[in-house]
Amino acid sequence: MLIEKLQPRDLDERRKIIVPGDTQMTIIFCVEHFISIAKQAIKDHGAFYVALSGGSTPKAIFEHLSSAPYNQMVEWNKVHLFWSDERAAPPESPESNYHMAMHAGLSQLPIPKNQIHRMRAEENIEENATAYSKEIAETLKKHSFDLVMLGMGEDGHTASLFPHTAALKIENGLAAANYIPAKNTWRMTLTFDCINQAENIAIYVLGASKKSTLVKVLFSHYQFEEYPIQKVGTSLRKALWIADQDAAEELGEKKQNH
Repeated sequence: MLIEKLQPRDLDERRKIIVPGDTQMTIIFCVEHFISIAKQAIKDHGAFYVALSGGSTPKAIFEHLSSAPYNQMVEWNKVHLFWSDERAAPPESPESNYHMAMHAGLSQLPIPKNQIHRMRAEENIEENATAYSKEIAETLKKHSFDLVMLGMGEDGHTASLFPHTAALKIENGLAAANYIPAKNTWRMTLTFDCINQAENIAIYVLGASKKSTLVKVLFSHYQFEEYPIQKVGTSLRKALWIADQDAAEELGEKKQNH
């Protein structure tokens, strides 16, 4: 197992990083990391509560998880799927993060239907965000998420917490409707409060197109209105950044300069 051979290193009091290797090795590490957390959660409290992300890396993770041998490694009937964010699109739309996850293979796993908690962002998004907060609280009860999966946009957003948007300032609540002026659209997103309470936070950053943003968010001054992802992670719940070699290319020299 790749995960047993590699150890993340601390970046600061809120964040740690691991660079498993090339893209394929990094995907395998992400899959093993997901499975490891799922097994431990089920052992600890009989369920695995995960918030899924959209994007190409999670898609590859889901494709692996729903294929042999990985599909035999988790007690899927004890898994609860939530989402970290969703577009204002119906579930049958290719734009939908729910649609992507299901079509990437998760629909083939024996997860009970009532344990698949879709964000209903296609209509009444503000009311449905309030309902989603309630659904999280009632399902998880005294627990926080075992794992929140996140990506990073080239503008430094994560989930649907985009730069200079209203949801960045929400201090209570688990999910929120967020209007994105730059895209002229609404999204539903988990809040920073919800994300930072998670037992494990994984931020996937793969590909050369992310390398300059990665350096900025990890090493520039804290300015989360500009780079919202900088707010992810606390001293009690460190965020794990998982980057492939292409995305991490400029980190080595930057680390030496600091």
